[in-house]
Amino acid sequence: MKFWKIIFVFSFFFSIQSSFSQSIFKNADSLNKKRIIGITALYTTSWISSILALNYVWYADYPSNKLHSFNDWDEWLQMDKFGHVYTAYHISKSVALFNRWAGMKKVPAAIVGSAFAFGFQTTLELLDGKSVEWGFSWADMGANTLGALAYVSQEYLFGDQRILLKQSYHPTEYALLRPQVLGDNFVQRYLKDYNGQTYWFSFAPAKFSSSIPLPKWICLSIGYGIDGKLYGTENTATFNGNTYNAHRRFLLSFDIDLTQLNIKNKTLRAFIKPFNAIKIPFPTIYWQNNTCYLKGLYF
Repeated sequence: MKFWKIIFVFSFFFSIQSSFSQSIFKNADSLNKKRIIGITALYTTSWISSILALNYVWYADYPSNKLHSFNDWDEWLQMDKFGHVYTAYHISKSVALFNRWAGMKKVPAAIVGSAFAFGFQTTLELLDGKSVEWGFSWADMGANTLGALAYVSQEYLFGDQRILLKQSYHPTEYALLRPQVLGDNFVQRYLKDYNGQTYWFSFAPAKFSSSIPLPKWICLSIGYGIDGKLYGTENTATFNGNTYNAHRRFLLSFDIDLTQLNIKNKTLRAFIKPFNAIKIPFPTIYWQNNTCYLKGLYF
């Protein structure tokens, strides 16, 4: 597992906090030169400093080689690919919100935001491709592209995000078996234990049809996760005489679109908006290993 990629998935998570400023500070009515200069400096500084930090903190410890690719599609039952989609989507969204604050129209702001997300993640892949330990992953690039397109296409087609990409997490027993890979504390396990992660696609039926008698904050949510996965490519593992078999997990649940709640207080509305990237726990039906299960409250 390329742990640094998981770190970057969540290190860029702070950018979602841009929605906080968008709730308090009014968007410019037209392009604001000072704000454009400010966000351009922010993007450039963030991009360059991230690359320099990676080179110094991470890649300096590993030998480099000429640019090469490798196929990691079969690793972790594609959970890491969902992570790439999720990250590209939320970086696109966050940068687009800054662009709107600077006075860009919705679609141009979304295009710039998605281009930034794609370019940033491509840079990380190129760094991977120069490292002897890893390589440039076309599968990762495909996932990055899907995530960026998921945001910009909805802005273009709907002028809104009707399908929200979210994540949830619950602790699992598997990290105790391989703590060096799946984490030996809560933070590491949250980042590294794919068995506890679930990626969700949440949508409000009422946003797609005005005839549906539901408020727009009520969502259905379709999720994907895995269970029993201890190695990247191997789906069966034995520990202490116990055999663990990896399985895909498909889920159906409810969710809440926090941006659609009628909250009058601006500070409270600003505070909860970033949490719209996280799936709200609800009763969930999931399908795994040809069996259907019901969970009273699924995280």
